Amino acid sequence: MLNTRTTLARSARGDAALWTVLAAATGYGFRDAGSASPTLDLVLPLAVLAVAVPWSRRRPGAAVALVNGLCVMGLADASTPGNAHVLSLAALSCLLGARVAEARRPLLVLAGCAAVDLATCAVLRAQPVWWFYALTVLPAALLLPWLAGRHWCGRRQLVREGWRLARGLEERQHLVAERARLTERAEIAADMHDSLGHALSLVALRAGALELSPDLTDRDRADLADLRGTIADAVEQVRETVAVLRDPPGRDTGAGLPVNDTVEELLSRAVASGVPVRWERRGASPPLSCPVERGMYRVVQEALTNATKHAPDCSISVRITHEPDRTRVSVVNAVPSAGGPAHTGAGPASGVGRGLIGLQERVTVLGGSLRTGSGSGGFHVTAVLPHRATTAARTGTPAPGPVTAPGRAAGIPGPASPTGTARRPDPGMAPDPIGAMDPDTAPGEVLPGSAERLASVRSDARRRSALAFVAPVVAAVFLVPSAVYLAWQLTTSVLPPSRYDELTPGRPRTELAPLLPARAYPYPSGHARSAPRPPGARCEFYRSGRDLLEEVDLYRLCWSGDTLLTKDTVPAGRP
Repeated sequence: MLNTRTTLARSARGDAALWTVLAAATGYGFRDAGSASPTLDLVLPLAVLAVAVPWSRRRPGAAVALVNGLCVMGLADASTPGNAHVLSLAALSCLLGARVAEARRPLLVLAGCAAVDLATCAVLRAQPVWWFYALTVLPAALLLPWLAGRHWCGRRQLVREGWRLARGLEERQHLVAERARLTERAEIAADMHDSLGHALSLVALRAGALELSPDLTDRDRADLADLRGTIADAVEQVRETVAVLRDPPGRDTGAGLPVNDTVEELLSRAVASGVPVRWERRGASPPLSCPVERGMYRVVQEALTNATKHAPDCSISVRITHEPDRTRVSVVNAVPSAGGPAHTGAGPASGVGRGLIGLQERVTVLGGSLRTGSGSGGFHVTAVLPHRATTAARTGTPAPGPVTAPGRAAGIPGPASPTGTARRPDPGMAPDPIGAMDPDTAPGEVLPGSAERLASVRSDARRRSALAFVAPVVAAVFLVPSAVYLAWQLTTSVLPPSRYDELTPGRPRTELAPLLPARAYPYPSGHARSAPRPPGARCEFYRSGRDLLEEVDLYRLCWSGDTLLTKDTVPAGRP
């Protein structure tokens, strides 16, 4: 509300200042006119300006037409067509160009005003000076300020678009920073899940094995049970932390995690911790790219973690097969019997399957495939990885089979397992405020849509600037020849008073030809043409002076054949 009042007050002050300037010009013109009517030439124009200036904000075309009516009143003046209202017409025409972005309707308004001016001259049978004024001064006051206003409007629009683009780029920088922060959180989550979760699972398994040792006292067994329970709680807390730190779906999580040891070292630690693992490697070990080697490490690590957690004391078989162009990693763990022994502390926690979903995404990004599920011999985790990582499409990835907890056969109750389908947008995430942005666009780079918009505004500004300079030239090409021709007609039909005095009625034209101008005046007024003349005589008119902007007396010479009958003077002005 306060901003609205401030804007209205600023607009009112601007309108008052403009009206004051135009009113001062009108008052100066009224004083210069001398014998003008106060009502028609001062009070009425000031009232019209008081209406037209505020209208120029909401209806600028109507304001221009209204002030053009004051100029039409000047065309009806018998003394001169020029008045101070042409300044008001130019000012409101400039505001029309600055406040209306389109060109069609303003051009129609300007063309209508010019047509009204010319029609007024035709109806009043105006003198050539009036026609010259209506063909040059009034169109210039309408067209040139309008072009200047359009140029100003285009520059303002270009500046606004530039600032809008700058704000968009600033918002994009914030989004890029936020995206980097989320990616870092995803890397931390993946590291905690893959490394810390695996280590805690092995510790819990080792504690469970020590609990069964016959050399321990009951107190030691109780302490080991408490230790195993504490480790299980720690695993649960790690999973909850991972769930919080997980990046929104659709990200490549953990692709750059460091792996300092090899698959052999990982399996050796598992064996040393009491995990029943058998493993073998087939084929010559090819040189693998670093992302593929890390991916193979994570596949084995995640499969061992899930197997020791959900199927403890069950045998695990790891097989790595190197083929000519790909490597196949297969991890199979036996399924515990329904009544077999199991360590409840290492049972499945909430969120089972999250690691396999992340593993599915990691393998897909590398250009490979992952299959998980129960089969003959137990629960299978099979990954096929290329020797060189390729860029896999994020969309259209076929959904793998259901990801279930390792060690659970079909029909055994257990927690619901999510499917490892391609990632979909998280419903809790807000939409991208910039719109459909290309994720491959570098930070600070102009987006395609913004670039097209800015290019369009620049092109429009250049076009308006070119029009502002070209239109006067084109108008001059059409108006200057007519003005020159009119001036030539007016100056070559002048009969100086000294030569007029030498003309004697009754003398033949051949004797008077050296005193006469080259041609007669072709635009005598109506009252000059209707003045009484000798019967059967043919009358010609000549101007008595060379002043082009003022109406001068006319000399009338009436001829009977080639003999001068009469000569007389038609005073300037109208009866």
